[in-house]
Amino acid sequence: MPGKIFYRERRNVQDGEKKPRFRVVAVLDCNLKVYSDHLRLSELTHLAEETGAELVHLRKGSKQEGTSEQQ
Repeated sequence: MPGKIFYRERRNVQDGEKKPRFRVVAVLDCNLKVYSDHLRLSELTHLAEETGAELVHLRKGSKQEGTSEQQ
């Protein structure tokens, strides 16, 4: 089974900025260490190709989802 790389979009980056927009959140069944905090999508796809892993984009949750679990 190939590994999976879970990533999400950063919150404080606007469209058109020349900053990396993504952050690796977790890695499953893949011998991979990530030393960078923020990555570009092209860098993520290159990592996935080289390791044989699948990229999984994490969806945004609503604010209400997180608050109902804490009560």
